Amino acid sequence: MKPIIGITMGDPAGCGPEITIKALHDPAVYERCRPLVVGDARVLNDSIRILEGCGYLSPGEIRIHPVENVDESEFTFGTIDVYHLDLVDMEQFCYGKLSAMCGEAAFQSVVKVIDLAMKGEVDATVTNALNKEAINMAGHHYSGHTEIYAEYTGTKKYAMMLAHEDLRVVHVSTHVSLREACDRVKKDRVLECIRLADEVCRDLGIDEPRVGVAGLNPHAGEDGMFGTEEIEEITPAIEAAKAEGIIADGPVPPDTIFSKARGGWYDICVVMYHDQGHIPLKVVGFVYNKELKKWDAVAGVNITLGLPIIRVSVDHGTAFGHAGTGTQNELSLVNSIDNAILMANSRLSKKQA
Repeated sequence: MKPIIGITMGDPAGCGPEITIKALHDPAVYERCRPLVVGDARVLNDSIRILEGCGYLSPGEIRIHPVENVDESEFTFGTIDVYHLDLVDMEQFCYGKLSAMCGEAAFQSVVKVIDLAMKGEVDATVTNALNKEAINMAGHHYSGHTEIYAEYTGTKKYAMMLAHEDLRVVHVSTHVSLREACDRVKKDRVLECIRLADEVCRDLGIDEPRVGVAGLNPHAGEDGMFGTEEIEEITPAIEAAKAEGIIADGPVPPDTIFSKARGGWYDICVVMYHDQGHIPLKVVGFVYNKELKKWDAVAGVNITLGLPIIRVSVDHGTAFGHAGTGTQNELSLVNSIDNAILMANSRLSKKQA
């Protein structure tokens, strides 16, 4: 059976609902999976109105089918099944505006899709962007999706992975200050991330993953001249990973590791902090057309590693400035669905073996 993919609508005031309709406007998606949107059916209906108004959709081409249980879903192209949570008052709703109501709706959509996955009712989860300020306005104090998933799945050891085509990175730390990020470069955490990197590559069908491990300092410390974290923490972690049979290499100078990865040296890179991994991924995945003054591509995905369930996310924000216009690019969401399908099929195959 094709895997069921639960897709959150994200912050309803952002681009998530619109790009969800666009992504599910492709019959090929339904040939490979059974998609179920988790959110508010009225918001998705309004997105159809917008996309019909700008000519992207023909009138009546797509319809929304609200459900209260996964079993009620039709999973048929032309009909988008929405697990309706009844969280948005459309009279108070406004695109591109921060609100506690939209923060609550986005948060509850995430909690529900996690619940469905933990119960085995969906095979993988895909998340559209939420706004951290909005969910905090609603009283939920998390720095992002990753922390929500960790708490609601009871996961202690996890990491963020970004991917665009064959360039993949796993982060030792993410949403902390740069000063704190340096302090978090410890052998045990680096080794944990190397293990997670190796594991996710195998989930993606890579039998013998090659893991490149970045240094923290310029030139990977230059034998201690520019810092000792490579000698004291990163190299011992790499040696421990090799002893476990993982193909790990490094510490590799941060200014060359990504060129090597794009050239085929590594299947995945372990990076030491947020921007060390995010910047190269977004340089290759986000393409702005300066002549047309628009984004030609906003590609790449975010995968949370170490969870008991699959979570893949778009690698962009809510785009409040363009929400409600029907102009947003759905490529990152399409990539996320593709990766979720790949990982779900891999796990389902392992269970059947």
